[in-house]
Amino acid sequence: MYHSPLNNLVLFNYRKGRGQHGPKEILADYQGYLQCDGYRVYDNIGQQKDITLVGCLAHARRKFYDAQDNDAQKAKHALKIFAEIYKLDKKINNKYEDDYQKIQEQRLAKIKPLLESIKSWIESENLNVLPKSLIAKAMRYYIEQYPKLETIFLDPKLKLDNNLIENKIRPLALDRKNYLFAGSHRAAQNIAMIYSFFASCKANDVNPYDWLNDILEKLPDWNIHNLDELLPDKWEKSST
Repeated sequence: MYHSPLNNLVLFNYRKGRGQHGPKEILADYQGYLQCDGYRVYDNIGQQKDITLVGCLAHARRKFYDAQDNDAQKAKHALKIFAEIYKLDKKINNKYEDDYQKIQEQRLAKIKPLLESIKSWIESENLNVLPKSLIAKAMRYYIEQYPKLETIFLDPKLKLDNNLIENKIRPLALDRKNYLFAGSHRAAQNIAMIYSFFASCKANDVNPYDWLNDILEKLPDWNIHNLDELLPDKWEKSST
């Protein structure tokens, strides 16, 4: 799944497997920031010219959350710092809103040092944990992802995590439990298209029924070269 926060468009892209061919094809001509988890495929894609990988703090935090039963003291120490990071980021964004220069200054002054403190703490503690334990895996994941986590501070418009996309995946996870099978690869591709349209409607506060009903009436006479004007991020303007 792909999400463009600049225009609130969502794309579900169905593939038969979870290999690199799908993302490589979709992102072949992409330029800009690519925020993602630690899946190795994205590291390879990040080597493409004009793509800058951005880490996801939520995924790094989740590793420590899952490690609480393994080493509660160390896991909670990290989680406490993560909580402070999110609290500060919310406060900064609420206070300065679209003043991105101020947001950048505050993030660098208050949030980046906290990220660095987690890294320093891990480096001092990593010899005191069992290599295959959950807490060790959480620490290792954070250190491996740290260069990408630092890139969050390159642009104040970047989020600390990609939870925006995680939230949009939840309806898919629920539906998978309800109907289990798509029926065929063709059907799965059709489902992906419908999810893409309706998730984009939701992201743009557009009623999916109204949107679909309206564009089905317009499509027969619509210029094929201007189909993008019917996408949910532009539809409200074109329908008034």
